[in-house]
Amino acid sequence: MPSQQEVRWSQLKIGVIVLVSAVILTTLLFLMTSASGLGVFTKKLTVTTYFENAAGLKDGAAVNLQGVTIGNVKSISVSTAPERKLTPVMVVMKIDSKYEASLHKDSIAALSTVGILGDEVVDISSQFATGPPLQDGDELKTKETPSLSDVMKEGQGTIDNLNVILAKLNSVVDNLQSGKGSFGQLLTNPELYNKFVATTNDLDKVVVKLNNKDNSVGALLNDNGDMYSKLNDTVTNIDSLSKDLQAGKGSVGKLLKDDTAYNNANESLKNLNAILADAQAGKGGLGVALKDPKFAANLSDTLAKMDNLLSDIDAGKGTLGKLAKDDTTSNNINKVLTDTSDLVVAIRKDPKKYLSIKLHIF
Repeated sequence: MPSQQEVRWSQLKIGVIVLVSAVILTTLLFLMTSASGLGVFTKKLTVTTYFENAAGLKDGAAVNLQGVTIGNVKSISVSTAPERKLTPVMVVMKIDSKYEASLHKDSIAALSTVGILGDEVVDISSQFATGPPLQDGDELKTKETPSLSDVMKEGQGTIDNLNVILAKLNSVVDNLQSGKGSFGQLLTNPELYNKFVATTNDLDKVVVKLNNKDNSVGALLNDNGDMYSKLNDTVTNIDSLSKDLQAGKGSVGKLLKDDTAYNNANESLKNLNAILADAQAGKGGLGVALKDPKFAANLSDTLAKMDNLLSDIDAGKGTLGKLAKDDTTSNNINKVLTDTSDLVVAIRKDPKKYLSIKLHIF
């Protein structure tokens, strides 16, 4: 059995070992936290920011600058101040002072997730910050980012819309399979399918016909540019004609460019206007014809007599009426003309017989 002195000596050695181990462990922890900027004796900045929702952020969460950990969250609380109604979540952060030069008063803080299902952290961005350096007690502006739950809600809405679309698509497929609608009939009705094939064949024949030059449209499509050349020549001629007209060449060009023709036309219109004004005033023959009641009555009487005369002729009355209606007179005239024609022919054949003149001297 060991003596009392040996037991005390063993306890002393164990105590010394434990003490040395504790010192070494503390030193290692101090060195590790100092290297990461989270050491106990490292000078830190206290910075506050406000969020709309904590989104699962916890005390002690990392504070990152462009993805590099520079501090941690000291506390999270809800502010009841009226001016913080829209952003009530107050987050107090402790940041290593050695990053002070990289932080500005207009830097932006946002909540982000490490990985897909990782912890929430505060991510500070100074990419577009140009303000003065951040100081102890300052407040950082925030930028709200959609959380995982927000993304899942949006995704759920998309899935619901997709389900509605799939249901409608399923209904369309059912209608097609049951032969409803034009496409359904095309898929299930052999007669309609045969008509469609026949129409396609006819269309193919038309295309083949168009590719040949034995028809007007085919010749137009396969004339090796002749029609284009003719059309181009026509356009060129029209352009040349337009230039000549603009230059005042030819009758039309002179009509467009020569003021004399315009002045003559204007003068003619003035004279015509004067004539019409005189006629409207009852001057001259035209004015008398338009304004004199006696002339109008005489004209009406003349037209009435002319109408009566034409009626008598149409009824076969008088010489003109008989000439117009009686076939006997027409036949007699035709006979006289025929006999006269025969006489002229006979005289041409034997002029001595009909034109001899006998002289008798007493």
